[in-house]
Amino acid sequence: MRDLKRRSLLDQAARDAGVSDHFDVRALDISDFDSMPRMVSDILRDHGRIDVLVNNAGFAFAGFTEDIRLAELRQQMDTNFFGHVAVTQAVLPAMRAQRAGHIIMVSSESGRMGSPGIGSYSASKFALEGWSETLRLESRALGIKVVLVEPGAFKTDIWDRNARLNEALVTGRSPNQERGRKLKEWAVTTPKADPQQVADLIARIAEDPDPRLRYMIGRDALAHWWLRNLLPWKWYEKLVLRKVGLE
Repeated sequence: MRDLKRRSLLDQAARDAGVSDHFDVRALDISDFDSMPRMVSDILRDHGRIDVLVNNAGFAFAGFTEDIRLAELRQQMDTNFFGHVAVTQAVLPAMRAQRAGHIIMVSSESGRMGSPGIGSYSASKFALEGWSETLRLESRALGIKVVLVEPGAFKTDIWDRNARLNEALVTGRSPNQERGRKLKEWAVTTPKADPQQVADLIARIAEDPDPRLRYMIGRDALAHWWLRNLLPWKWYEKLVLRKVGLE
């Protein structure tokens, strides 16, 4: 965790599941790339092996693409993409030596379909998808399984505490202020499912000796994906813009 002071919910979940004696929480900032090898080395020293890596860190920069500063885009990529790359590369030598391991990347439906207002987030997830697909092909013969989980809208911190507006919208300097208000209304009112479904899916994948590459989850994500592939682009485009209030 980035902030160990916020571990109370994790501790309670461990107690409820009866696994407190096997629960080890450590401080880690996923954007501190140089700390990854030391962290992995300490875990291997204390526990002997690493069987599953779940890359789940992330946040969303909300804002129109023309307004996003390069510094904001880099921050988005550092956490959502480069951070996952750094942790994975630190773990791979141990999994190679074991000839076994599962690497589960929590991507998003936005890693396969762009959406208005979250272009930076979508870019980071598209990058993660391409990198993970390549890693899957390179690592399968080594006994390492790489998997992408692609959730739709689930009730997590990414919609509030981990959501950030780009500077232009915050300061009112964006020419998209009114359009941004409409997008925010859509985001706030979008139904969000119970994230326990995603947690249960990840647990099943971790125990599957031969998992698929991709698992899209959430009725909204599946509906978007089928519409995206079945409809002509112009029809799909009109549906999306009407839904988010930007037609």
